[in-house]
Amino acid sequence: MNKVTFRPTAKFYTILREEVQQYFNDHKISPKGDFRLYSKTIILFASWVYLYVQLVFFTPQSIVFGVVLSLLFGFNWALLGFNVCHDACHSSYSNNKTVNSILGYTFNFLGANAFFWKTKHNIVHHTFTNIDGVDADILQTKLLRLAPTQQKMGIHRFQHLYCMALYAISYLGWVFMNDFEKYFSREVKGTSIHDFNFKEHLVFWLSKAMYVTIYLVIPILFVPKFIVFLIGYLLASMACGLVLAMVFQLAHIVEVTEFEDATERDLSVENEWAIHQLCTTANFAPKNKIVSWICGGLNFQVEHHLFPNISHVHYPKLHLIVEKICAQHGIDYKCYDSMTEALGSHFRRMKYLGAV
Repeated sequence: MNKVTFRPTAKFYTILREEVQQYFNDHKISPKGDFRLYSKTIILFASWVYLYVQLVFFTPQSIVFGVVLSLLFGFNWALLGFNVCHDACHSSYSNNKTVNSILGYTFNFLGANAFFWKTKHNIVHHTFTNIDGVDADILQTKLLRLAPTQQKMGIHRFQHLYCMALYAISYLGWVFMNDFEKYFSREVKGTSIHDFNFKEHLVFWLSKAMYVTIYLVIPILFVPKFIVFLIGYLLASMACGLVLAMVFQLAHIVEVTEFEDATERDLSVENEWAIHQLCTTANFAPKNKIVSWICGGLNFQVEHHLFPNISHVHYPKLHLIVEKICAQHGIDYKCYDSMTEALGSHFRRMKYLGAV
């Protein structure tokens, strides 16, 4: 992997951090999660239990009801990922490291691996956002051209039409293929994985076995017909994959975000790291409380990238601070007023990348 460097941190990020810290000092609150996050966690885990019991042990006779519950189950997985796992793995859920560690393993409970995710997301993506050749989030599959510097293939002309199908199966690829690829290669798209000790080996295999038992073996034993189980599981998996992928794509693969290229040589980014994040990241629907609740604040992706160790429950307030400081320094703050606008921008971007 080629080396990427940024300009030293200048006054912008220093001032911004001071303003944010002052906000927490003035209000005498912790930057970690609070009752809003804890109550959401209870709701989401209780929903998981209800949906699992209904689908597995009291399998609906109604096809429509079964389909709806299966889709809601997959939606619930994604929400657990956004709201609980994500904060915990960024150490922003709680001031208690043990709590963060335990809840971070919710990723493993959902079939993924928290250790690999932290390497891919916390270290690689958050540092080298939208840098082709380094950011693993824009190197997922050659079937999608997500950056203008990536090689164009004929099939990319239609990627705006088929990308949703790939997003839908991304969760299955993550659980059954990508994690194993990382495990045996010990790298994330060229970035070496370090400190993968005996404990992590054990956690990897035990959690994969647990996932197979909970989501495959037990349902196969209790759901009356195998085809009913299979359809339900695939519907839940595709709902989860689609929701996960779309939320993250709306933050970085839209018309207003920028890209850098480190595929052929070392890259010296002309901006400091914080400004690079503002160039490569966009918010959407900041005033929509329902979207914010569902997405775990990831519609405030700008604030998340600038302050990943602060819980998402504080992002609506930080949004106002970041927007103000950006205006004072003449820095473009990228934001779509609604999710519909962001979706439209994403598909136009995908069509453009497939055509040029």
